[in-house]
Amino acid sequence: MAKRSPLTDKNGEVRELTAEDLKHFKSVAEALPAELLAVLPKHRPGQRGPGKIPAKKAVNIRLAPEVVNAFRATGRGWQTRINGVLRDGLKEHKPAA
Repeated sequence: MAKRSPLTDKNGEVRELTAEDLKHFKSVAEALPAELLAVLPKHRPGQRGPGKIPAKKAVNIRLAPEVVNAFRATGRGWQTRINGVLRDGLKEHKPAA
């Protein structure tokens, strides 16, 4: 078996990997200890794991121009601030049917 060249040079730069290099790589299941594998999220590759908080729902809503302009003038995060005002409003007011 021919000797493989190191993956990094003296400066720590990784060289371009070859198909032969990839044959020697281990899967995560083989490389990590069992206790670390036990705490990794259990989701399929290409899919998001569970969120920490419920995801927001994208909707279209019509608001008065002065409302939109006032919140936009506050800078980034204006939509989140509108959401907060509406959430606080629900504490005191029930939506009309």
